[in-house]
Amino acid sequence: MSELVTTDRAADLGDAFGRIREVRATAPGTIRETLLSRRRRPLLRGDDRLFIVAADHPARGALAVGDDESAMADRYDLLARLVTALGRPGVDGVLGTPDIIEDLALLGVLDDRVVVGSMNRGGLRGARFEMDDRYTAYSAQSIRDAGLDFAKLLLRVALDDAGTAPTLAATAQAVSDAARLELPIMLEPFMSTWQDGRVGNDLRAEAVIRSTAIAAGLGESSAYSWLKLPVVDEMERVMAATTLPTLLLGGDPSANPDETYDRWADALALPGVRGLVVGRTLLYPPDGDVAAAVDVAAGLVHTSTTVAPAKDHA
Repeated sequence: MSELVTTDRAADLGDAFGRIREVRATAPGTIRETLLSRRRRPLLRGDDRLFIVAADHPARGALAVGDDESAMADRYDLLARLVTALGRPGVDGVLGTPDIIEDLALLGVLDDRVVVGSMNRGGLRGARFEMDDRYTAYSAQSIRDAGLDFAKLLLRVALDDAGTAPTLAATAQAVSDAARLELPIMLEPFMSTWQDGRVGNDLRAEAVIRSTAIAAGLGESSAYSWLKLPVVDEMERVMAATTLPTLLLGGDPSANPDETYDRWADALALPGVRGLVVGRTLLYPPDGDVAAAVDVAAGLVHTSTTVAPAKDHA
């Protein structure tokens, strides 16, 4: 980790944030150089499990956490929370769009981390065209060119919305492109419907199994495909539906974190599950203690992780 960031308190990141603004305005080429010079690691190591912190929500216009409609709107606060999370033991990496990944690179916190590039953010939350989910961020090639480690896409299948068809075709192409580059790609599938003017995901086991089957068959090869699946009832049936390596989706924040952690722990014990990808639940916990929330999740994924007591954090 670079010397640029030595603390996880937002108040102490002012100089680093100032440098980001200066680089973006006067030396944008530094961003690519910084990404390509970061110290990389194998995708899997040790116990062959992954704990990834997700932060690709803002690019879809999804800024809410719980009842706070603008929780993720303050970019500096979000970055400080991510710096806290990435500094905790057992955190393997981060998922984000180019803007967030590049900010984190300039903050010097991506060394020895798995960096996952988010691809399709065009289906903006609440838009009439939400199901026509265009690939507006990273491509497989740009992920490779930036020296990142993993690609991620969202696939919502709405059988009553024609916008699903171009999304399926574009997703198949993205999977094929990643396979040709030997780039791991994470597919997050849902069976979805319009409900009162909003897109809702069907979280019944039958629906998750169906979306899993659809996603696994996309592209010219599934050799580099991973799945990112929600933790639902009858998770054993869901995991029996695929041989692809699977990461668990953290889901929306809950008023009862202990219940959430118990569900994660049960699902993590199933064959084929390789870890967690969690964002808002850990970055914006009910008590505000980011480090403590991250530490609990890290301990669930990497059962041998030794966590030092958290001191100051966002």
